[in-house]
Amino acid sequence: MKTIGLLGGMSWESTVTYYQIINEEVKRRLGGLHSAKCLLYSVDFDEIENYQRNNEWPESGRVLRQAAQSLEKAGADFILICTNTMHKVAEQIQAGIGIPLLHIADLTAAKVLEAGLQTIGLLGTIYTMEEDFYKGRLEAKGLRILTPPQEAREIVNKIIFQELCLGIIKEDSRVKLQEIIKDLVEAGAEGIILGCTEIGLLVKPKDSPVPLFDTTVIHALGAVDYALQEE
Repeated sequence: MKTIGLLGGMSWESTVTYYQIINEEVKRRLGGLHSAKCLLYSVDFDEIENYQRNNEWPESGRVLRQAAQSLEKAGADFILICTNTMHKVAEQIQAGIGIPLLHIADLTAAKVLEAGLQTIGLLGTIYTMEEDFYKGRLEAKGLRILTPPQEAREIVNKIIFQELCLGIIKEDSRVKLQEIIKDLVEAGAEGIILGCTEIGLLVKPKDSPVPLFDTTVIHALGAVDYALQEE
């Protein structure tokens, strides 16, 4: 079993979910008292969010690259960035380490295509929904990406940062996201990518008329796949 390096804390709320899913899946596959071999470096999200807000992405990349290097030195065989948005600096992180980085968008695109879908709605932070580092990677796999209009994007972003990242779960916010999902489906979305690792804390499959692709679950299970691969 390979050792998984978790680059977490963005937010710690969803990092907990990563740890739980990974260990539950290892136990399910191997049985007995098996659990995952993993290392966690949890950063101070306030520092990272400040860099995001001030458009200082290279600085956030520097912090995460150093954290990834620490995981590699400690024995990690590969790295997961436990957040969608910070894959904006994935190349900067990968350039600073000598072990693989499993990209969340690649694993997600594979699952969508495996389901036979092509037109997909994307929910996430403003950065993830509006910038090319994420959408472009999905489109390069042959997917057509739909995002909500600007006002709805701002609502999603506010729910993420002002509620979910703080562990706040509100029913009226669930309703708002359900309405946004409905609008995306009416625009042609065959499924919805929950492109923020916190959204799955609020929105569940029953809340959507089309399949949901929870990137936290996909990324965590993909890590188990890679960790248990035969050399």
